[in-house]
Amino acid sequence: MSLQVSELRVHYRTLKGEVRALDGMSFELADGEILGLVGESGCGKSTLGKSLIRMDGRMHHVGGRVVLDGRELPIADDRKMNDFRFREVSLIPQYAMSALNPTRKIRRMVTELLRSRGTTVDAAELERRMNQVGLPREVLDRYPIELSGGMKQRMVMVISTLLDPSLLIADEVTSALDVSTQKAVARALLGFRDSGYVKSMIFVTHDLALTHHIADTIMVMYAGKLAEKASADVIVKAPRHPYTRLLLDSLPEVGVRYAERRLEGIAGSPPSLLDPPKGCRFRDRCPLAGDECAEEPPVVEIAPAHHVACWKA
Repeated sequence: MSLQVSELRVHYRTLKGEVRALDGMSFELADGEILGLVGESGCGKSTLGKSLIRMDGRMHHVGGRVVLDGRELPIADDRKMNDFRFREVSLIPQYAMSALNPTRKIRRMVTELLRSRGTTVDAAELERRMNQVGLPREVLDRYPIELSGGMKQRMVMVISTLLDPSLLIADEVTSALDVSTQKAVARALLGFRDSGYVKSMIFVTHDLALTHHIADTIMVMYAGKLAEKASADVIVKAPRHPYTRLLLDSLPEVGVRYAERRLEGIAGSPPSLLDPPKGCRFRDRCPLAGDECAEEPPVVEIAPAHHVACWKA
């Protein structure tokens, strides 16, 4: 396995107390696999991605292990993680279009970044990767302000993969792009995997439709916990967790008229992670909830590679 996450717990320190953003996440990611990570805002998707490469000052590693290619990542120690960042695990940040230094031309920026990592620019390889994402070499002699949003996004993607990381985390990389640019970015991500620039990938997004097209596996999160994980086709066509079903039912389908059927949102709101409820965290919003849901459901493999945390599954 490329990545093994075991009982990962990450909290945020706030004036009101500790927010349990990740509360016992366990999953595996195989070599060559693209994992789509979906769920409502605040469910812990971005926290999971950030915790695998760099936790900010508010984040606190409470427990759990992360093993990448047989080596445990020292995620609780920012200094020790420097040996792993960009070489073993790399991140395309959520606001990638604002990640480029506006005072530097792209070529100088890339040169300085690689120098800080103890290596130099392979001009031919850099241009080869830019060509793969549809960027002309002239982009290297421009300032970020001279590039469109989609061009900035793809340039950050190239920079993030220059050291051939084993794991790439793409955090909401398509959220601020138009549909055609989203497709170009998605194709570029697939190309990075297929070309061997990265071994495996976690694609964090709200867009289930786009995730279905590029991910091999989809993992649904709810309130800091794993709700369901299975192949992309199974999640979209035969979900077993009530939350996954409701999430899919709340999304519109292209080409479908809704004159006789209104789209319904999921009633209620996610629980506060300052003091999460006992038992199943989806219980108060779940139409199938019963007395057994007062106990926390374990994550069970109900079919090969299909994991669900629900008593009703």
